[in-house]
Amino acid sequence: MTSRSLARHMWHQIEPVHATLYFSPQAFEEAAALGYDVGSRWPSYFAWRTAPMGAAGPRLVAATFYSFSPSMIAEYVPAVWAVAKPRQVLDARRRAVDRTLRALYAQAGALEEAAELAVKAARSAELAHRPLAAANLDLPWPDEPHLALWQAYTVLREHRGDGHLTALRAAGLDACEALVSFASVGAAPDAGFAGRGWSAEEWAAARERLAARGLVDADGTATPAGHALRDQVERLTDELAAGPWQTLGEAGAERLAELNRPLLGAVFEAGLLPMTSTLGIGKVRVPA
Repeated sequence: MTSRSLARHMWHQIEPVHATLYFSPQAFEEAAALGYDVGSRWPSYFAWRTAPMGAAGPRLVAATFYSFSPSMIAEYVPAVWAVAKPRQVLDARRRAVDRTLRALYAQAGALEEAAELAVKAARSAELAHRPLAAANLDLPWPDEPHLALWQAYTVLREHRGDGHLTALRAAGLDACEALVSFASVGAAPDAGFAGRGWSAEEWAAARERLAARGLVDADGTATPAGHALRDQVERLTDELAAGPWQTLGEAGAERLAELNRPLLGAVFEAGLLPMTSTLGIGKVRVPA
């Protein structure tokens, strides 16, 4: 397996486990206890994901999350810090992950070997231009294996995501264009702009810019050049994510995948996650 293939393979193993934080009922209960409105998932999403960076403002969040409309971000940030401080959010996040993983998988507390492998990979990550990965790696490691495993997965997930933004910028795709391009190859619904706060006018303008570059046709479908550009983005994303998995080696990574499989299966069986993930780090189909 090439280093790029290994990076993509392992992303498919860890991303669904990481993403349970944003969808589990236990996480919404913890968010509600802090005082967040849980009628929408976005207040807690912005709080959970941003808290490792401290009380970040809207420009920092827009720069690091990238694919969200700045106007949408401004609806939640910095307002989320008036509800709870980052330290409170991080404490609640840990409780939410603990409760979520224990509810999903009865053996969640018996993941010592998996945690050791994942932490080794996470600690080896190159952090230059990786602000979200670095912020999560600065957090203390939990003693409980399942929590250390989730934190390591989060570092690795954000490491990949930070690299994906580098790949998007190298391809000359701004934040809205990145989603339009993503939708143009069938990786997400064209109406996906509604979930990230982009207006119909902004979406149409981004499509026109891509059309002027010969990347999409009149109905927004990717041209051969558009497909080639998305392939370039995915290849570079995988290449930039490969380092931690090279540290483990193929045998170590496969052992982690083997140990992770029961937990991953429990996540899928629970049906917590949306069918299609557009979390900004490449193309993946997530089973419900």
